[in-house]
This record gives sequence, C-alpha cells and structure tokens, in this order.
Amino acid sequence: MATYAIGDLQGCHGPLQRLLTKCSFSAADDQLWFVGDLVNRGPDSLAILRFVKSLGDQAVVVLGNHDLHLLTVASGFNKAHRGDTLDEILNALDRDELLHWLRHRPMLHRAAGYTMIHAGLLPSWSVDQAECLAHEVETALRSSDYLDFLSHMYGNQPIRWRDDLSGWERLRVITNGLTRLRICTEQGEMEFAHKGELETIPSGYMPWYDVPTRLSLGEPIICGHWSALGLKLESDLLALDTGCLWGRCLSAVRLEDRALFQVHCSEYERS
Repeated sequence: MATYAIGDLQGCHGPLQRLLTKCSFSAADDQLWFVGDLVNRGPDSLAILRFVKSLGDQAVVVLGNHDLHLLTVASGFNKAHRGDTLDEILNALDRDELLHWLRHRPMLHRAAGYTMIHAGLLPSWSVDQAECLAHEVETALRSSDYLDFLSHMYGNQPIRWRDDLSGWERLRVITNGLTRLRICTEQGEMEFAHKGELETIPSGYMPWYDVPTRLSLGEPIICGHWSALGLKLESDLLALDTGCLWGRCLSAVRLEDRALFQVHCSEYERS
C-alpha cells in the first residue's frame, strides 16, 4: 500500500487522472491525501468532486478555502466571484449529496507521522492543539446548525489567536489559520492580502513555517494553498501547490519514501 499526498486540484480533472497513471495508483490498495481546494477556477470541479467522493476511504480530503467558498455560495451567504467555475456543481442533480459529503471532510488529518492541513498553522499552535481546534470547526460544519457557522465564517478579524477567544471569533481564527494563512508576524498576526512570491512579503511578516518559535516546528506538515511558493520539500514541510491551475504542474509525493511525481498542466497556461 502506498499513500500519495496531492496538491491543490481546483477542478483540474485531466491532470489528476494523468498523475494517478504516472503514480500507478491502485484504488484497491493505495490511498490519496488531498490538501484541499478540490474545486473552483478549473474547468471540471464537478468531475473532481464525483471522482474523489467515489474513492470512499481510499481518499482523505482536508477542506480548503475554495471548498468552503463553494459551501457558502451554495448556502446563499456569498456570491460567486469573477472566475469561479461552480455553476456545474450548483446545478447538478447530485448537488446536495456532494455538498453534504464535502461539508463532512476534516479540517486537519493526522496519520502515519504526518499532519495535513490546507494552508498553515499559527505559531502558537502545537500540532496537538491544532488538531483539537480543527475538531471545533468540523463540529460546527457537521452540525444541524451549520448554516449559522457559514454565515459568520468570513472576516479577517481577529488577526491573531488567543486561547480565551470564544464563539464565532474563535471559529473564524481557526478557519482562517487552517485555510487562508500564508504569512504572519512572529507573534502570529495574520496578513491575508499577500499571495505572491517570497521576495515580495511585506516587512515584518514571514512565511508561517519560518516563524522560529512556532510550536509545530519539527513536525512533518503537508499543505498547499500557496501556488506562488511552489514546491517546497523539507524534513518537516511538504508544500504541494505547484500551480496546476496556472499552467505549471500538479504534484504528488509518496509518503513512504517521499518520491515525487509530477505532470505538466500546460492546457491551463494563462497568456
């Protein structure tokens, strides 16, 4: 049995199928870990959802910001953005079944010595604490009152974690850290405007994984979300968003030996 961690798909079904062929993926024996953002911006979000759902326990998915965006649009709490490609899902006959399945995906997955999240971990969070905090959001998403959570989920405040946070502010910071974080101060103040390369990070901020005092340091973490960062493979970090949607690559790492598999996504090149 092999376990393959795969970067952000965002509706890119064709490259995923080519990547699985390159990995010699066996649906009977192997498992796929997806770092979130299964949907949106690419052309085949519906096909991606149906395929990954069909894998059952052979697929592990953590939720990304685009997956949550789909849930809020479907629930009427957010409008589709320019460039969104969600209509096919929203108009599908199996829409409700797919959205129910998506809403019950985890925010964090921990197994085999790895922790997988979509975006990042705030520096004051140990992996143990992050796992507990992720469960709080998962409980809100899976409850009968999940619409209340979705209606309060968006916002940039508070910008920093405090253990005494409660209510919607607490859940919002957890969600922002796990699904939106790229950079922060050493004290853990998040900044959400920057999406570019390392050289353009604003003064006073750094990549979340470079905070020298972060409590998760040394714990192997798998993430995506930051396409401008690209592939980053270190002893305690596997950053796998290699910009398939932007015409670069879709990447997978076999966790047992850290072998890298990639396919080019030239069909999505932007002029």
